[in-house]
Amino acid sequence: MDEMPDVGKVALRTARFEIGQIVKHRIYPFRGVIFDVDPLFNNTEEWWQSIPEDVRPAKDQPFYHLFAENDQTTYVAYVSEQNLLADDSGDPISHPQVNDCFRGMRNGRYVVADKTTH
Repeated sequence: MDEMPDVGKVALRTARFEIGQIVKHRIYPFRGVIFDVDPLFNNTEEWWQSIPEDVRPAKDQPFYHLFAENDQTTYVAYVSEQNLLADDSGDPISHPQVNDCFRGMRNGRYVVADKTTH
């Protein structure tokens, strides 16, 4: 089991991006809409080590879960804050799961869908 950082000893940063915001990767040609945020890295060590060292992000920053797309496909991405930029194009995201979490766009951002409980 991977050891997680002791949050009590780590100064948490305020996330720069918000759920529903459309972002693009700083290096790679993909964009997406944020559907969840981890205040610190919360994936496996194996995943982190698989990133080339010259572009491997620091773990002590927010990481974002995205419904992502590129020219060929849609997928779910996990991206560090340092590698994201705001996407102000206003273009929607074509990922098929967008409608599961959001109820359309307003002012260039997705609106979180109301949760129903039974």
